Amino acid sequence: MPTQAHISHDCYRRKMAAAVGHDSPKQGYAAIIDLTRELNDAPNTPADTQAATVSILKSLFPPWLPGAFAVMFSKPFPAFSARLNAWATAVTCQWLMGPCSVMAVDDGDGQPKAGQGVKVERHVDCWHCSCRYLEESGCASVCLNSCKFPTQRFFMEDMGLPLTMTPNYGDFR
Repeated sequence: MPTQAHISHDCYRRKMAAAVGHDSPKQGYAAIIDLTRELNDAPNTPADTQAATVSILKSLFPPWLPGAFAVMFSKPFPAFSARLNAWATAVTCQWLMGPCSVMAVDDGDGQPKAGQGVKVERHVDCWHCSCRYLEESGCASVCLNSCKFPTQRFFMEDMGLPLTMTPNYGDFR
């Protein structure tokens, strides 16, 4: 029986293949990276790549859900919505990001701040945190145009959730 991770991976892969125009011959996560690189390397602008990625993200949800989430949760309950989103991301996207944990974002006083969101980090070992997508692609352009900017835009504009992703380009982890 397929697991939630397999179902999520297969759904995302189908949406990526549709955006690119064909599927990748590769298997598993390598296929996602292959399709992402192809989308990123297509002869279009970074803005086109970002728009295509936002469309892929939107296609993963029923059309009514993002707007309804913004009205029913994000606007009236920003702190709760940020935590709910981080939890849902950690539960449903570990196949994409790798093992992760949810940690409250604060201003240094140890208290979560309303509307600031929640940090989701992939722990490689006890000393290093890593983004699997960035690490496996090894490409800042893939990260920026096929993940960071479109994901931030989707969550802000469609889901009503402020999101700031801060990749580590120093070691691509």
